[in-house]
Amino acid sequence: MEIRLIKATDAKKLSAYHLKNVRHFRKWEPKQEVNYYSVSQLKKRLSTFLIAQNKGRAAYFVAIEKNEIIAQCSLTNIVYGPLKGGHIGYSIDEAFEGTGLMTQVCNETINYAFNKLKLNRLMAAYMPKNSRSEALLKKLGFSKEGLAKKYLQINGKWEDHVLTSLLNPENS
Repeated sequence: MEIRLIKATDAKKLSAYHLKNVRHFRKWEPKQEVNYYSVSQLKKRLSTFLIAQNKGRAAYFVAIEKNEIIAQCSLTNIVYGPLKGGHIGYSIDEAFEGTGLMTQVCNETINYAFNKLKLNRLMAAYMPKNSRSEALLKKLGFSKEGLAKKYLQINGKWEDHVLTSLLNPENS
């Protein structure tokens, strides 16, 4: 298995990953337009993602096995200045849940955030009913900071989210 930053040529693999897992991801993601995960739409978004990634404003990691994406982890909304922080989000192919792979991909992303981008704080949010995300974030060392009511619209419904953070241990 390979864990790496996304490339412009990953649109087809990303499309296949999302389309294969559409049912699995539905309960954790916002509703999207019908063609949102088409190769052509992903090519457009990838060019935007890569600009942000090249400027240190985002980082998009994928795990690849047998030439297929099986997990992804992203750093987004990166802000420098006095905050030096960003948000982390992730997803994994249903067939690989519970294997420890997501922990590995997230750790790679966290190392990149703290060591390469020199961020101080990472933030993640999960729905209270998502026990897998809760366990993953706890394993990764994230601390609960509160509950945000109607924080994100997921699958057409406003959902509460538990807010968590992880601080760069080098900035103690």
